[in-house]
Amino acid sequence: MENKDIVDESVPQPDNSTEPITTEDREVEEAEVINGSAPAGDGADVAPEPTEAIGSELAVMKDKYLRLYADFENFRRRTAKEKLDLISTASEGLMVTLLPVVDDFERAMQALESTTDVAAAKEGINLIYSKLNKVLEGKGLKPMNSKGEPFNADLHESVTQFPAPTEDLKGKVIDEIEKGYLLNDKVIRYAKVIVGA
Repeated sequence: MENKDIVDESVPQPDNSTEPITTEDREVEEAEVINGSAPAGDGADVAPEPTEAIGSELAVMKDKYLRLYADFENFRRRTAKEKLDLISTASEGLMVTLLPVVDDFERAMQALESTTDVAAAKEGINLIYSKLNKVLEGKGLKPMNSKGEPFNADLHESVTQFPAPTEDLKGKVIDEIEKGYLLNDKVIRYAKVIVGA
């Protein structure tokens, strides 16, 4: 056996191939340059990083940021204006439904000046009052029924305490000075009551 034919595979052999450099090989070399490792060779053919491309990309990003910020500011102003408009016209629906009741009251006041029939005037006032109650109930307003109920600090405001006329009225509402109201099951006015002691 001759030792000439045995090649030591652990020792790197020089590459004597004359294959052309492919695009993939260039990309690998460029990736090595960007990552900080220099490819084998003198390094004279490596191009510097294009700062013009980075500058133009920065300008595009800055423009996008400014446009987005301007859009957000416009949105914020528009929603603030819409909120103010909504608050200023929030009771418009209620006012429109109350106008017929106001008209009825005006007609009743004119009729009271010239009428001598008190019973007819009372009946007219009762009709207007019931119409007003229906309008308010249609908008979610409900009166509280407090008299005879146990005192509840979430619904009632105690004005004073009187001795209870009977034993079973102790701690309960014996009289109502001012009626309380609920709007869609939320207290909008507490009932002012007298509690039995």
